[in-house]
Amino acid sequence: MEPIAYTVTTKDGTYTVPDALPLSPGLVLFRLPDGMLPTNPRRWRIGHTPSGLGIADAMRREDGIRAIKVVATLADWTQDADTIKAGIDTDELFAILLRHDCCGPNVDRMTGDVSRNGRYTDADIKEAARAAADEQMDGLELLSAMAHTVPWMGLDTEPFNEAHSRILAIANPAEVAA
Repeated sequence: MEPIAYTVTTKDGTYTVPDALPLSPGLVLFRLPDGMLPTNPRRWRIGHTPSGLGIADAMRREDGIRAIKVVATLADWTQDADTIKAGIDTDELFAILLRHDCCGPNVDRMTGDVSRNGRYTDADIKEAARAAADEQMDGLELLSAMAHTVPWMGLDTEPFNEAHSRILAIANPAEVAA
């Protein structure tokens, strides 16, 4: 699947996303552009290609991919938005989306700018390791703390596990060696 340019339509205007993933006819998955909805921790959006409208937000890329695979069967998403809205059971749609950790566009908010959610730097690793060492967290405590804070909560499984291992190795090398 080759990424495509996709134009997002919002009440505040339009944004162009250069690397949306066309996962099913009429549906794409993309990361919200920097500066767009900075208080929304769910940085992955399922979009409708004909209209540019958002269908749902996901915390992790892998959640959005799984949700698209299921909701793709509910409608012909290549149709215009009004036709889809008239023919789809929205209760069923949102029940499916919730089972895949997705919610309506921009309904989940946090205080401050959380647009880095799901992206971390070496500085973030070092700071998290310092905090874990200061608080003498073991691996499980660190895992729990990471899962609920930016930028960690938005990582897919493998990058999360890799970041956790790096932090633990710095914060408590004796536990990693055991």
